[in-house]
Amino acid sequence: MRKKIVLACEKCGSRNYSTMSNNGAERLEVKKFCQKCNAHTVHKETK
Repeated sequence: MRKKIVLACEKCGSRNYSTMSNNGAERLEVKKFCQKCNAHTVHKETK
């Protein structure tokens, strides 16, 4: 079953992106553009 997850910037903590995931074992970690930092940073899955 796919669930909705939210991605937050590792630097500023801003929750910029949401996506669907079917992997429940490990947390998703993706490099994305943060509008607040104005740079590409690592975004991690939040609860």
